[in-house]
Amino acid sequence: MSETKPPTVAILAEGQFARATAKTAIGVLRYAPYRVVAVIDSTRAGTDASEHVGVGTGVPVVRTVDDAIARGADVVLIGTAAAGGRIPDAYRPQLARALERGVTVWNGLHERVLSDAKLAAAARRGNAAVRELREPPADLPIGGHRRPRDGAHVVLTVGTDAAVGKMTVALELVRALERAGERAAFVATGQTGIAIAGKGIAVDAVVADFIAGAAERMVCEAAEDADWVIVEGQGSLTHPGFSGVTLGLLHGSGPELMVLCHDAARPVMKGYEMERLPLRSLSDCIRIYEDAASWRREPGHARARVVAVALNTAGLTGDVARAAIAEAGSETTLPTADPVRDGAAGADLLARALGTAAGDPRSAAR
Repeated sequence: MSETKPPTVAILAEGQFARATAKTAIGVLRYAPYRVVAVIDSTRAGTDASEHVGVGTGVPVVRTVDDAIARGADVVLIGTAAAGGRIPDAYRPQLARALERGVTVWNGLHERVLSDAKLAAAARRGNAAVRELREPPADLPIGGHRRPRDGAHVVLTVGTDAAVGKMTVALELVRALERAGERAAFVATGQTGIAIAGKGIAVDAVVADFIAGAAERMVCEAAEDADWVIVEGQGSLTHPGFSGVTLGLLHGSGPELMVLCHDAARPVMKGYEMERLPLRSLSDCIRIYEDAASWRREPGHARARVVAVALNTAGLTGDVARAAIAEAGSETTLPTADPVRDGAAGADLLARALGTAAGDPRSAAR
């Protein structure tokens, strides 16, 4: 595949193409700047992608890699993620077929494709490339020693839990700021964001000592060409399994402003359903994030603040969703919206909150 030619992508989601399991697929179908020609899932073949995940209207679900190649695919992207990051056994025959036919594979899982001897042999037969989205750079620094360009506003999306829509909110904020005539950049910190943006560092694959340095590097580079740097958050400070990554990203990005993201339909922490570990309240989370962010702020610098709440109401009906948005706004006294359900109006409301908090008259007024 030519480096200058936009990719034509098929998403592999064998047996898992559903809202709960296809987070990467959903993000790419909603935001990717390139063409997605098929989703591969033999258990749902013959249907439209939107029937299963609510996005991707017109993208067919097909049975095999060969069907996707017949539609023009020159990249196969693994479109699901699982705890532990292992490539599912059901995916391996499809991946082998793609590689032996010379199709590039994009992998966002922790397990490397070419660590499987059979897949490595298939890649050799087809002279095929593999792009490991979670492969971090080898030269990352320790964080804490660089600051972004003066005048650039750094915003981090943070969460009450994992998988609540932090990437989605970050991308919607970039779109809203651009609609307002601002120069905005998206900093991808996870595999789906990297698949969409084409660059970034998956911070959960970085050695812990260098997570802050990775975030710091990306923010400083983005700030060279943008006045608003919107950083995709990861995990949650209150999540027992992912808090380490979240804290490193928080301190490395050094945000001036934060947007708190919350799934309004979720009563307990993701992955702790059996233990019934409850989510902390929105007010508690705001206090926790602002306190942790202050550890990085130097004397004399303004305190980093949560200035808006982005609700994910996909699991709620219309009236219940409206009530949840109103309740969150009342509890926190902050501008609150669902930028997916509310569309551009919701995202614009959140972006105006950023402009008001930063004292930016142009973005605050729109």
